[in-house]
Amino acid sequence: MGSFASLRITLAIFLGGRLIVLIVHEKFAATIGGMKKIISTSEAPEAIGPYSQAVRSGRFLFCSGQIPLDPKSGQIVPGDIAAQTRRVLDNVAAVLKAEGLTFDHVVKTTIFLTNLGDFQTVNEIYGSYFKQDPPARSTIQVAALPKAANVEIEVIAIADEGGSTARVAYDTSG
Repeated sequence: MGSFASLRITLAIFLGGRLIVLIVHEKFAATIGGMKKIISTSEAPEAIGPYSQAVRSGRFLFCSGQIPLDPKSGQIVPGDIAAQTRRVLDNVAAVLKAEGLTFDHVVKTTIFLTNLGDFQTVNEIYGSYFKQDPPARSTIQVAALPKAANVEIEVIAIADEGGSTARVAYDTSG
């Protein structure tokens, strides 16, 4: 992938009581590589369509929506909305961990629910994963989700400039 970049340097100096301005403008070809890295882990469910579990671009990690699939069986986990929400967030944690990130790195989430009546339960479970400095969030009711799931969550995370921290992503709700 190639593109053009330009550089403009302006230097102004006083020399012998006179202002001398030197302007250098240079346009050059630049190649930008490694802009997109596909992330995949066996610790989260395989993609069930033509998409990636996550894509890394620079410091940003864009995670596809996770539904309550068991990573081993590929089936929706049994149980109520609380059990399904925990499975979804555990799947998100696995994708984050694949890049050495945690829930502390998440800056935006979107929650899709088939029933907004489940909002309070989902919110309580969600809060147990984002204990401090929670990310921005949207919650949307939808008519249906893949595999008849009741909840789906997608996240955007950003890595630290010097790399990731050693903290581990996991449920602390007990």
